[in-house]
Amino acid sequence: MAAAVLVIDDDSERCQRHVHYLHKRGYQAQAHQVSDNVSGWLQDHPVAAVVCALGDDLSFELLATFKQHFTHAPLVVLSPSSDSNDVLQALRMGADDYLILPLDNLEVLGLSVDKAVQHARIEAENQAYREHLEVTNRELRRHLDELRNDQQAGRQAQLRMLPEPITKMGINLSHRVIPSLLLSGDFLDYFELDQRRLVFYVADVSGHGASSAFVTVLLKNLTYRLRRNLRRGSSDDLNDPSRVLQRINSELLASQLGKHLTILYAIYDLVSSELVYSVGGHLPMPVLVVDGHADYLEGSGMPVGLFEGAKYQNYRMKLPEPFTLWMFSDGILEIIDQPTLNDKEAQLLSLAVSAEGSPERLINSLGLQVDAEVPDDIAMLAVNREGI
Repeated sequence: MAAAVLVIDDDSERCQRHVHYLHKRGYQAQAHQVSDNVSGWLQDHPVAAVVCALGDDLSFELLATFKQHFTHAPLVVLSPSSDSNDVLQALRMGADDYLILPLDNLEVLGLSVDKAVQHARIEAENQAYREHLEVTNRELRRHLDELRNDQQAGRQAQLRMLPEPITKMGINLSHRVIPSLLLSGDFLDYFELDQRRLVFYVADVSGHGASSAFVTVLLKNLTYRLRRNLRRGSSDDLNDPSRVLQRINSELLASQLGKHLTILYAIYDLVSSELVYSVGGHLPMPVLVVDGHADYLEGSGMPVGLFEGAKYQNYRMKLPEPFTLWMFSDGILEIIDQPTLNDKEAQLLSLAVSAEGSPERLINSLGLQVDAEVPDDIAMLAVNREGI
């Protein structure tokens, strides 16, 4: 559709000549007398540009009034005056171009109108783009608010999945989980398997955020089903740490979530003080503190959820009493300020001894404040056994 151009000129012969030329150039040009109500006409007939000739009856005040009401319409001023002061005044009042009459070559007028219309079109496109961005930003902020609210709800649900501290027959279990985001990919749990045995494990799901947190829900659900199956007598997988890891491995692969995890799953017998555990690619290994001396337990195994048919091994040992057994996710190593992994692991042994079985004391030793930002999720579980 051809762009509309209004030509205002009290010289009717010149006005018609300009209108005729602009028609030939492809515009829908319309002539108008200044004595008519130009502003009223423009209210009902939007145009792409206005060509306004200044003569005896056309004053600069008309330009000011026009730009005041039609700020987005480009204005080409025609005037017989070549006085630089008149040119400057017209430009200051909003004129987009100033041409000196008479126009010996009307292509000058055509090029000026082309430029003004193109400039107005770009301005309109930019305005539309700004409005589109504003709408998009409002939508984005609304979605971010919804996502933040969802994550807050997920955070509360994840906190409710964590266990309450256990104290039984001289043993107590306590923990801390510090997420790097609202939702954590680290998870831990412990519960009474029967009257004399306790189960505890620490898992670290690959990645961070909501997708990793979802896997921790699957993990919690699986252990719940294994406990239910054990009570019903339909399966005793829960009694065997290596079989538990194989079940998790199978279910993670079947879920096709593209997630894997490391885990250390253990069963402790309160009567015999025997610890049976299996390792699914977990680092660091548990730290056993006895008589002020700390050392890592031995063991290794493949990560869980990566390899079809992965097999896991059980490790057995009798724990001397009293003892403290620490289990961590690898986020703990991220915040230990030492240059190498060996140095970090050595420092962790010292921290485990000085913390005396208290997660809070260990966190204080690391200088972590409440709600501190950490580079990776951190989970820590302390199993303390008093001497009998």
